[in-house]
Amino acid sequence: MEKIITFAHNLEQQWLFLIAFFVRIVLVIYGIYQDNTMLVKYTDIDYHVFTDAAQYVTQGFSPYQRATYRYTPLLAWMLTPNIYISKLFGKMFFVWCDVVAAYLIHRILRLQGLDNSLAKKYSAFWLFNPLPMTVSSRGNAESVLAVLVLAALYYALKRDLVRAALVYGFSVHMKIYPAALLLQIVLSLQLQKTKKKQRQKKPLSTLRYFRTAWESLRWLLNWEVFVFGSVMSLTLLTLNCAFYYSYGWDFLEHTYLYHLTRRDIRHNFSPYFYMMYLAAESDWSVGMGLVVFLPQILLLCVVSIAYYKDQAFCSFLNISIFVSFNKVCTSQYFLWYLCLLPLVMPELKISLGHGTFLLMLWFFGQALWLSPAYFLEFEGKNTFLQVWIAGLFFLIINCYILTQIITRYKLKEIIQAKGKQQ
Repeated sequence: MEKIITFAHNLEQQWLFLIAFFVRIVLVIYGIYQDNTMLVKYTDIDYHVFTDAAQYVTQGFSPYQRATYRYTPLLAWMLTPNIYISKLFGKMFFVWCDVVAAYLIHRILRLQGLDNSLAKKYSAFWLFNPLPMTVSSRGNAESVLAVLVLAALYYALKRDLVRAALVYGFSVHMKIYPAALLLQIVLSLQLQKTKKKQRQKKPLSTLRYFRTAWESLRWLLNWEVFVFGSVMSLTLLTLNCAFYYSYGWDFLEHTYLYHLTRRDIRHNFSPYFYMMYLAAESDWSVGMGLVVFLPQILLLCVVSIAYYKDQAFCSFLNISIFVSFNKVCTSQYFLWYLCLLPLVMPELKISLGHGTFLLMLWFFGQALWLSPAYFLEFEGKNTFLQVWIAGLFFLIINCYILTQIITRYKLKEIIQAKGKQQ
């Protein structure tokens, strides 16, 4: 009887994922209709950039011959079936990754101790969320990063450090933002180095000094940190050397350096956008583009030190901070932390009414920004200042929501799940 119940639960879970995948396929098919019949296209412009870059790769050229391609060549190589098989391959791959991300959310929740029905309920937050469904079916690659980040977190919680480091190295290579999780991962590996408390006589001051110095440097000698760091570094080094050998400086410029020194003066949610716009032609605009990383770095360090014992919660906070205070912030960036939100929700002590209020407040902040942004983009009116003020207001809303989540979250120690299968 127990086996029958387990089989029924597994079958029900599979149907849930199949239905979610089918809904995304319907959106992909609808996208074909809208692209062919309407003025406003359904397919994301970035998808055409990916496909064009893949076309260059199949012809033996550099993907960076495609203007505005600012990604790793690995993405262009992954989408070469767009040329050989069908232009829909990339969209199908992205929606599949979307569903895999939900599956990883379910697995992580199970590792955290939730029963199958609750884990399924929270993973459905991503499975049937209109935002990731729309973004992936339009041909945006954010779902690939969601899978990599969630997989790295999953293997880290299981103490499978080699796989965690390998996947994490791939994620940082694909996009820089997962690097925001590095400090918390290192600190969490320290936590696993259990210390035996022994009562001893108070040592002499000189001995105490050397003991303190030794304790502060122990993390350098931590075997788990060494394994994780070595595998991650080797993964990054291998990928970067291979693509640098193939594409030279263009690879470094467009994959990494462009995003570090990027001065995007287009309107976006970033609180720095208007400052970048006004200083676009100044000699110190490049330096300004680097200085704006300082608030991010400071906040990431503080949060990592404060909450590293709970990896899921710390990851959500760090990515949310990275996105909110980034010098470029668009709607697709919200997916970077939304895929981590279901991991936090079970421990949130918040009423349905207050949660609904926070959600409506978040959407209100976006709507407030979209109004002047529409007149700027489509009507050609000078609403740069209004867009910036709306962006600042949206940042305040995000900070308020984060403080509400922090104060209403029940912290838990990182789970010891080495070799555990659920």
